[in-house]
Amino acid sequence: MRQLKHETAARGVSMWLLAGPFFVVLLAAFTGASGSVFAQEQSAPAAAAHPQLVIFDTDIGDDIDDVLALGLAFSSPELKLLGVTSAWGDTELRARMLDRLLRETGNDQIPVAVGVSKHKQGEAAFSQARWAEREPARPHQPAVDFILEQIRLRPGEITLIEVAPMTNLRAALARDPETFKKLKRIVMMGGGVRKGYDRYGLLLNASAPGPEYNIAMDVEAARKVFGSGVPIYMMPLDSTQLKLDELKREMVFTHSSALTDASTLLYQLWAKETAQATPTMFDAVAVAYAIDPNTCPVTPLRIAIDAEGVTREGADGADVWVCLQSDSDAFFRFYLGRILSKYADAQSTPVSPIKPN
Repeated sequence: MRQLKHETAARGVSMWLLAGPFFVVLLAAFTGASGSVFAQEQSAPAAAAHPQLVIFDTDIGDDIDDVLALGLAFSSPELKLLGVTSAWGDTELRARMLDRLLRETGNDQIPVAVGVSKHKQGEAAFSQARWAEREPARPHQPAVDFILEQIRLRPGEITLIEVAPMTNLRAALARDPETFKKLKRIVMMGGGVRKGYDRYGLLLNASAPGPEYNIAMDVEAARKVFGSGVPIYMMPLDSTQLKLDELKREMVFTHSSALTDASTLLYQLWAKETAQATPTMFDAVAVAYAIDPNTCPVTPLRIAIDAEGVTREGADGADVWVCLQSDSDAFFRFYLGRILSKYADAQSTPVSPIKPN
C-alpha cells in the first residue's frame, strides 16, 4: 500500500480547529453558503448538459483516497463516467469492491472492468479487502479491452483519470497504439517534481523529490505512457498532499448519505489496518482538476522518469502540464461543496442486492 504517503497529525492554527456550537456556522462559511448550504449545485443542470466523458483507472482498496476521489466524480455533473477500471495488485478483488461501492451509492449503471493483475512483492496491500470480499464475484470485461473499445467509439473525446500505477494503460498502448493515442487527455496523480512526501502535513517539511508510488510501482509503464503523445496533466506530490483533518472528516462522515456512509466505513477499515487517522487527498486533486482546472493551475514542463521512478524536469523529457501548487482551503471548499450537496445526495441512492420475489 502507499506507505510512501506519510501520515500526519498536523493541527495548524486555523479555522479548522473551531468546533462545537460553531460547527454549522463554520460549515456554511467554508462552503460559501448563502441561504442554501451549497451554492455550487445551482450550476448542476447546465454542467450536466455537456459532461466530459471519463474513464477512471484506480487501485482502490489500498489507500482511502481512491474512494474519496471516486465520490467526487459521482458528485459532479460535469463528468460522465463511462466506466471504472481496476488496476494493480488483486484487480479481481478491486473490481468486486467497485461493484459494491457503485451498487451501494446508486451508481451500478457504470460498468466495471478488471485490470492487469500485477504487483511487486510486499506491495498492493488491500486495507479494505474484508469489505470487498462481501460482494459476490462476477465476470468483468478486461480493462484493456474496455479502454480501447471506448476510445474507438468516441475518438478524441475521452479523459482518462489515472490514479494508479499505469499498467493497464501501458497494456492498452502496446496492443493498439493508434487507438490509444486518440484519448483526449490523461489527468493523473503521480510523481513528485520539486517536492517529495510530506511527513507533517506542511509542505515546508516536504522531502526532496524521490520515487512516488504510482510511478515507482511500474516505472516502465509510466515511461511508455508519458512518451505516447497523449496530452498529460500531472498532479504530483507538490500539489496533492492536502489533509482531510478531523473537522472536515466530521463534516463528511456525519452527513449520512449513501456515499458518505460507505466512505465512512471504508475509512474506518483503512484507519484500523494502517494505524493512520488523517487521509491525504492525493487522487481527489486529480478528479477536481478534471472538473475545474482552476482548482490546480498547471505549468508546461518537460518531465523525464529515471530508472527508480523519480520524475525530473529535463530537456529530454516529455511535454507535460504539471500542477506545482494548490490552495488547500479552495480545494476543500470545492470538494466539500460537492460531496455534501443535494445533487450528490440525489445521485447517491443505494441499490439493494436482493431482488424481490
